[in-house]
Parts: sequence; C-alpha cells; structure tokens
Amino acid sequence: MPSKHFEIVKNPIDINAIIQKVEDRNAGAITTFIGTVRELTGDKRTIYLEYQAYKPMAEKMLEQVGQEIGEKWSGTHVAITHRIGSLNISDIAVVIAVSSPHRKPAYQANEYAIERIKQIVPIWKKEQWEDGAAWIGDQLENVPYPTGKPEINGGDQDD
Repeated sequence: MPSKHFEIVKNPIDINAIIQKVEDRNAGAITTFIGTVRELTGDKRTIYLEYQAYKPMAEKMLEQVGQEIGEKWSGTHVAITHRIGSLNISDIAVVIAVSSPHRKPAYQANEYAIERIKQIVPIWKKEQWEDGAAWIGDQLENVPYPTGKPEINGGDQDD
C-alpha cells in the first residue's frame, strides 16, 4: 500500500517515516521543518494545545501545497503530516519534509509549505494557558472562531 504524503493524524508523528517518503536517488538535500508546542507565547504560559481540523479538506489542502511546491521548484518531493488532538509542551504538531536536487530549493520550498499551511489549511487550535483557554481561530490568527470552530458545511470536523 503506497504511503500518504499529506496526512492529518491523531497519533505522535514519526519524523523518520516522513523523511523516507521524500527520499530520492536524485536528491542532494532533504530539509525538514518540525513544528513543536512551545511553553511561552509572550508572557502567557501554555499548558497544552488542542488542534482540530476538518480532516478531508485539510488533507486536500496539504496536497495542494505539495502541488504548488512541485510547480515552483522542479524536482522536489514533499510530505507533510499535521497532528490533531491534545498536544503537550514539546510535542510535535507538524512535520514537513522536502527533498530536492539542490539545497536552496529544499529550504525555500519547506518555508513556503509552512506559510501556505497557515494560510489555507483548515486546522485550528485552542490554547490552554495556566489562567484560562481560548480558541485562537485560523492559524494566522486573522479570523476568530468564537464558537471554537469555523463554520464548515458537509463534514465531521475532527475526522
């Protein structure tokens, strides 16, 4: 069974498994971005984060990010996995692996991927601070979700 290169998962992410998805005999570089849960955001102490997603749409949009990268940087291979659920400090939330014949496109494509994820992928988070909690909204924090989730028609937002 072929591996999925663009996934939303509930379990801890295996970094090496994501890297193996982009290994290629013609690759001279593989870059990885590992997004983790940090304890401090400004002066607020995070206890844990909760990520949720509209999984079918989120995986489709991750795949779109991969297609955009393939069009912009020829010869690249991309795999992206984002975790949802409750994550503790230092847990891995997202892993992006990009292989390329040369290092510069691999670096550029990897940065492009995380920025596009924040722009277009329907994943949102709840910050649990030591003095309260709040749904943050979209990942760029431009659109608030006062009810805790965006309005999405036609799907279970956690599956």
